[in-house]
Amino acid sequence: MTEKTSNEKPRSAEEEAAFQNNALAQQYGGGHAGGWVGRLPSSWVPYVQLARLSPPAAFFLIYFPHFFGIILAAIIQRSPVSQVLHAAVVMFGGSFFFSNAAHGWNDLVDAPIDKSIARTSKRPIPRGAITPRAAFVFTATQAIGAASFLLLMPSGSAIYAVPNIIGTCYYPWAKRHTNFAQLVLGFCLAWGIIMGSCAMGLKPFAIRVFGKEDGLKQLYWVEPSTACLFLASILWTVIYDSIYAHQDMKDDIKVGLKSIAVLFKDRTKPFLWLLLGCMIALLYTCGSLLNMGITFHVIAAGGSLLSLGSMIANVELKDSASCWWWFRYGFWLAGGAIAGGLLSEYVLLGPSF
Repeated sequence: MTEKTSNEKPRSAEEEAAFQNNALAQQYGGGHAGGWVGRLPSSWVPYVQLARLSPPAAFFLIYFPHFFGIILAAIIQRSPVSQVLHAAVVMFGGSFFFSNAAHGWNDLVDAPIDKSIARTSKRPIPRGAITPRAAFVFTATQAIGAASFLLLMPSGSAIYAVPNIIGTCYYPWAKRHTNFAQLVLGFCLAWGIIMGSCAMGLKPFAIRVFGKEDGLKQLYWVEPSTACLFLASILWTVIYDSIYAHQDMKDDIKVGLKSIAVLFKDRTKPFLWLLLGCMIALLYTCGSLLNMGITFHVIAAGGSLLSLGSMIANVELKDSASCWWWFRYGFWLAGGAIAGGLLSEYVLLGPSF
């Protein structure tokens, strides 16, 4: 082999940083225009970028918990495959529109700050490809589209969406108010488990203001395995989004934004290890409450421990590219592990069609 020679000068630190930020902006930064996106009419591209439809990680951030809720409810109720497929399709459509609306709203509120952060400065609104008014109209139409799927769910399900709507509307401001904005995001995303359960006709909790005289049980009830999976999903989100937040930590400090990355800085990893331990314990408890087999525990809990543990151990928090890489692939592997564990348990039940 011959050694490659080049007259190209090595990049300076500033040039390398700019190159990295541009590369990241082409990913989840809201500036991706390659692949199938490049085949669309040019006027459509900014809206695809606004909704983070490419790559599709943004959509699956929202759909995964809905799917978890569907399969867990199917295990609890011994539901037939046809009901699972119907719920999965309804939640897929609802998640698509909700993801578009949530990302549009986030960028609309964050636009003034996004201009000051290198990775997000080329998003559609800051760069002028979409006006704030057009972004608001897009967001509103997508929200209406998401709401329409509530009509396809069992009666009484719509009221369960209210906490998530409130949380999603508040989330862009959470980054200004608290260092634990990732916890707010985790709540919003994990709420998909509640909606997935509702789509299967299983109400995961109930509050009765006018209860009977026989005590608190009549006032409040929660399905315990669903609660454990819900809390585990919140911690999953906090783990991967804290690593994601390290991409912009220096810029966030300059503009006054808060996050777990800003709070802990170089001490983030010990905190994430603690969260991972709690997450695995919650997944184990979820399975144990329903007497799930070893397959669930190995795939869901073991797979999450392996994938997220590798992420925490190997990510270079001071390297934006490393944070993006581990967020991108660690997220998929952990989400796939939980989904796979639940699916394996459901299949072993031998459901009818």
